Amino acid sequence: MNRTERLYALVEELRAVSPRTRSVAWLARRFEVSTRTVERDLEALRQSGVPVWSEPGRSGGHGLDRDHTLPPLALTPAEALAITVALRAARDSPFAEAAHLASQKVLAALPERVRRREEALAAVVHRVGDEPAAADSGKLVAAAIEQQLVLHLVYADRNGGGTERDVEPLGLLWGSSGWYLLAWCRLRGAVRGFRLDRIRSACLSGERVPDRGHGELRRELTRLDARPLREM
Repeated sequence: MNRTERLYALVEELRAVSPRTRSVAWLARRFEVSTRTVERDLEALRQSGVPVWSEPGRSGGHGLDRDHTLPPLALTPAEALAITVALRAARDSPFAEAAHLASQKVLAALPERVRRREEALAAVVHRVGDEPAAADSGKLVAAAIEQQLVLHLVYADRNGGGTERDVEPLGLLWGSSGWYLLAWCRLRGAVRGFRLDRIRSACLSGERVPDRGHGELRRELTRLDARPLREM
């Protein structure tokens, strides 16, 4: 058993006995490795975001939060490829880092046979043409939406002119020109769309977005199919 297979099996062993724990010595015997190797593997799992916890004491051990991990996924190789291709495509979005981590978790949760077949299929799937540049401010925009915080922008309009403004994030849109932040613009007093590749800089203000209701957002969204998104 190589290390990748052992890490996967270690997660499944801890998941199977949750909420009980396994000692390092027990795991070392189970996988026929040293206790130091088990400790390194457990630390590697923690570093990768697997919720492994420890119970101190002579009768303690290591456990896994079953509610925050993926069980083995019943996916065909084609279904697994569809998911991982979609996640790889998100590398140009504000969710690039989260998509990369999610892709790793999906692959780690697949049975070995399906995972190897997915890797073989992925090797013959390629993206051609120019790739849109990833927006440097995308991570901050995503954080502002998630945490419902007002965002301070330095923004370049279509003519290259720059303005500073505070905006209240409402959502993200993906159009033919790339990603847009949909937000209530305090400078204009209205909902506006901001192309992420035109955001020169962004910072979180720390101010919570006030509750203005969703009527204006719904009206704006229903008009998007009928006309281009209004930019500033």
